Amino acid sequence: MGEHKHTVEQQYEDQLRGSSDGSGITAYVLHRAKPHLPPWLATGGLGLAGALGSLQWQGSAAAGVGLTLASVALTGVTWWAGKATGQQRRLHSAITVAAGSAWLTGACLAGPLTGPLPDLYLMGGPALALSWNIRMVLRRNVDGTPIGSTDKGLLEKVGLARAQIGATSVEPNRVTAKMALEAGEQTNEDVAKVLPRLASALDLPTSAVRYLGDPASARRGELVIVPEDMLAQVAEWSGPSSLGGSIAEPLVIGRYDDGSPLMLWLPGDPELNRNATHVLIAGGTGSGKGDTALNLMTEILSRRDVLLFVSDPKMFQDFRPLLPGMDWAAEGGPDTEVMVEAIKAIIPARTRWLGAHGYRQWVPGAAEQQTDPAHSCKPDRACGCEGMPFLVAWMEEAANTLRLMGDNAFTGIAQEARSAGVALIVSLQRPSYDQMSTSTRASLPSVIALGCDPRDEGFSLPDSVIDAGAHPGAWGNRRPGYCYLISPGIPEDRYPSPARTFAVPQTPAAIATMEALATWAQRHAATADPITAGAARAVAGQNYTGRPTEGSDPAPRPTADEERPGMEAESHGLLTDPEDAGIDPEAELPDGQDGDDTPMWESPGHKPSPAEARELFARALDDFETAGQMVVGPKDFMDWCDRHNLSRPWVSERLKEAALDGRLEPTSATGRWRIVPSLMAA
Repeated sequence: MGEHKHTVEQQYEDQLRGSSDGSGITAYVLHRAKPHLPPWLATGGLGLAGALGSLQWQGSAAAGVGLTLASVALTGVTWWAGKATGQQRRLHSAITVAAGSAWLTGACLAGPLTGPLPDLYLMGGPALALSWNIRMVLRRNVDGTPIGSTDKGLLEKVGLARAQIGATSVEPNRVTAKMALEAGEQTNEDVAKVLPRLASALDLPTSAVRYLGDPASARRGELVIVPEDMLAQVAEWSGPSSLGGSIAEPLVIGRYDDGSPLMLWLPGDPELNRNATHVLIAGGTGSGKGDTALNLMTEILSRRDVLLFVSDPKMFQDFRPLLPGMDWAAEGGPDTEVMVEAIKAIIPARTRWLGAHGYRQWVPGAAEQQTDPAHSCKPDRACGCEGMPFLVAWMEEAANTLRLMGDNAFTGIAQEARSAGVALIVSLQRPSYDQMSTSTRASLPSVIALGCDPRDEGFSLPDSVIDAGAHPGAWGNRRPGYCYLISPGIPEDRYPSPARTFAVPQTPAAIATMEALATWAQRHAATADPITAGAARAVAGQNYTGRPTEGSDPAPRPTADEERPGMEAESHGLLTDPEDAGIDPEAELPDGQDGDDTPMWESPGHKPSPAEARELFARALDDFETAGQMVVGPKDFMDWCDRHNLSRPWVSERLKEAALDGRLEPTSATGRWRIVPSLMAA
């Protein structure tokens, strides 16, 4: 990482280097002696002061009173001033001042050579000077353990008086110190509990202090302190980090609090033993979830070998400029149901293709034409098959879809998709267990945890990361973009490190950049391979058309509520059917004919016969398919039932019969059926 570590061992070795001749040795001795001279100079100055003072005040009672009071006051001030230091230093300083001032008082009043005063000076003076020299020598410890670590100082204030601080490394805006706790008395969990108090003692935010326990020890770890919050300065999004690169390269979406880039990987890397991953984006309202999604989505769209399916019940309010670059866009509701069912069919088809071509997982080579005999579906030669791009399935505002389809809607995808070269991204405000099943949550190993309610931290982050000092609840919606990132490929000591995603300004320049990126994706990004496209169309029919071509309308197909069988098309002119275009509105109406008064099936009050009803039902399924609504249930036939005097139980029975005939397939949601496209059903 290029970090500079200047340890005490290196300092000591630097001092030992140099010439070994007489001048070199003399220079070394003088250099080493200089730090130890102050106590001896003070001792000599004390003797000189006693000799000069005796000439002025010897035998003076008034001077005796003054010198005694000054000695007591000086000792008291020393004790008071040492309050902020360690207990040992405070006591040592007070004893030294008391002994020196007492000898000076006696020497000034009686003379420095009277009685025991010269002996006390010759023995006590060097002893006190040597005690300070010894203290100074012991400060340098090649083990890196400061002698003051057991003092009643900072660690004692937070309840860790017996903890030992070891080797410390200093980087720009980051201090990392080894910590060893008292054996048998303290554990790493004790440090995690006192991190807020430690941050208070250092006058830092809670997120600036974290502790990373050693997995191999219950009482050792690293204390990390970041003194300056570099995230307070907003960093704006300036475009993709690797336009035209592979999706296997890191996706850069922001920066950490020490200034290093915030990045994650979606595909795995067998050479680095990094697993592929799915991503959960979680954050409350106002936490910056939209900008985070834009950062990640623009990074994905800028890569050459990836497809992007997106479901957004908010009608692509945030992502509208990027629509042309998406391979499939669904606006929630039944369209998203179709997308989910299609992805379920895509996964085994892709897995089968990857296995047939010798890939245990998706790698960038799988997206290229298969010209390597080692990756061929033919036993004796290169097959030349078209490559298979990586696929990202993005479920924005997923709580809406989960309410529609049930909390297990994504479970099968999350558990099976990684081996098929498919990454699932789920974005929602509160990933609680009453919205998302525990099986789905457990299958989303990566998480971007933005600010949230303090009570929701455990839904986003593992307990171990929270214990290490990560607290997104401390931000709430007050710091948009602040987040923690947990993902394969990121060192675990980074998990509790705060980061911030790039801010995406709502300016014409930023919108133009996103539109240009979407156009680039239309022209240069991968298109769906035959396996993926075929599986999607087999489920979705005309709902899946692939990425729109340049110049075409990129808007998603109208939802089922917007386009129903029999609904008139919107027009800004006369509402005239083509077959009626030649009718003269001024002409006389023709006379009545036989049969004009015969009621039609749709007439109110007429109930069709069983054969007629089944024919009407088959036509209704065809109409739903034509309208693009590929998932239906009894509730979708409510108006139809009223129009034909048929009941919902009758429709439910017909749906089951259609499933037996192969026209419908059951979905993961009870009472919902997927229409099998007519050609497939035939």
